[in-house]
Amino acid sequence: MNTQPPQLIVGLGNPGAEHAKDRHNVGYWLADELAAGAGGSFRSDGKLLGEACQVQLGHAPVRLLKPTTYMNRSGGSVRRAIDYYKLDIERVLVIHDEIDLPAGVARLKQGGGHGGHNGLRDITQHCGRDFMRLRIGVGHPGTKEQVTGHVLKAPGRDELELIHRAIDESRRALDVLFAHGWDRATAALHTATPRPE
Repeated sequence: MNTQPPQLIVGLGNPGAEHAKDRHNVGYWLADELAAGAGGSFRSDGKLLGEACQVQLGHAPVRLLKPTTYMNRSGGSVRRAIDYYKLDIERVLVIHDEIDLPAGVARLKQGGGHGGHNGLRDITQHCGRDFMRLRIGVGHPGTKEQVTGHVLKAPGRDELELIHRAIDESRRALDVLFAHGWDRATAALHTATPRPE
């Protein structure tokens, strides 16, 4: 199991103003906060099919990437970044929305399946499944048929507040990850964003 911090952090989402507030874009939201907090700013990078920047997290240089290929084609962008920067897939962390977690809950995970998430499915097809994930809960609408409409809409005010709280705690957990390692970061995030009773 990889115990090293990520060299590439990928925030998933869909480009365009019409999608900016969608639940599906929480990966973009956190990536933007990481960049701003570290004094970085995203710029379009055609060779990576996305927007990218480099920042320092802890004392480590980290590349941030937001694929602009639309969610279901995210894998091509991640593959290009891995190849261009000569990275190991195990040193990549993907931030994404997670319908199997309620709003306000976030979880770190290493490897695994795609769970029906189209962005993860495409990354897995292009890069394999051994990347780290930061799962930001956006809640489940109730039925499979409602999922697409759910993730492509903005959350209500109370839900949005919970999601932003989980994003804040995720940022803190990433600080712990770079300073103290995966196990402490995981414990910190799980404690800070417990599942509701």
